[in-house]
Amino acid sequence: MAELLQFLFSGVTVGAIYAAVALGFTIIYNASGVVNFAQGEFVVIGGMTTAALIAAGVPVFIAAPVAVLVGTLVGVLLYKVAIEPARQAPLVSLIIITIGASIFLRGAVQFVFDKQIHRYPGFSGDEALQVLGATLLPQSLWIVGGSVLVFLVLAWFFGGTRAGRGVRATASNRLAAKLVGVNTSRAMNLSFALSAAVGALAGVIATPVTFTSYDAGVLIALKGFSATMLGGVGSPLGALVGGFAIGLIEALTAGYISSDYKDAAAFIVILAVLFFMPQGLFGRRITERV
Repeated sequence: MAELLQFLFSGVTVGAIYAAVALGFTIIYNASGVVNFAQGEFVVIGGMTTAALIAAGVPVFIAAPVAVLVGTLVGVLLYKVAIEPARQAPLVSLIIITIGASIFLRGAVQFVFDKQIHRYPGFSGDEALQVLGATLLPQSLWIVGGSVLVFLVLAWFFGGTRAGRGVRATASNRLAAKLVGVNTSRAMNLSFALSAAVGALAGVIATPVTFTSYDAGVLIALKGFSATMLGGVGSPLGALVGGFAIGLIEALTAGYISSDYKDAAAFIVILAVLFFMPQGLFGRRITERV
């Protein structure tokens, strides 16, 4: 029982990180129809910036929001420099641009920081809690709580604010949104800023547990994309559920089969979803945008 509980704790913790990354994917997709494969780099930017600031003597309660702000600014810059000038390009070209942006950001993080693996102490210390024979790090509670809070805030934003409804209108029909007075360029800018902020926040709260380095974003992005596919592309609830599901699948695979197959489990899920349930758990039927 204690062994199973330990695997579940591990899976939920990692799954919450994947869920946050998947929420970032969902924000961009819902606004533009683009899958932003640079999303994992914002997680690295958040974690590396926080680690560097803490190493320089900045308190964590200051370093964390500064790191999120840095990630947000990089997200806005990415949209302004790479996406907006090519907004009339085919969808495949935009996706390739985000892959190129991921490579560029990885190199930039390596240049600004270093190649070392970094971490910093958990927000509530590193002394593990004992629960029914299993151990649980206090930081895991921050990670799970942060991901759920992000989901709730985004649900409120998109459903209960004028700016959020503007982003949704832009996603549904950009021309119609313009005709009713929505600033679609600002809505797109806002979606990239939110997505980057969510990614950076995931990096800030996850680094004490998962550690971070300049090249960690690739695998994180792929796992987040797996969660997005499983939950349903474009569904915030699907991103949350898919993230936790991928984390649990990985943890149980590592625990009961072999850790060598842990990473492969996420990609097997992608293939299974594409073959048998292409809309995911909560996704809508995909229609062609015109």
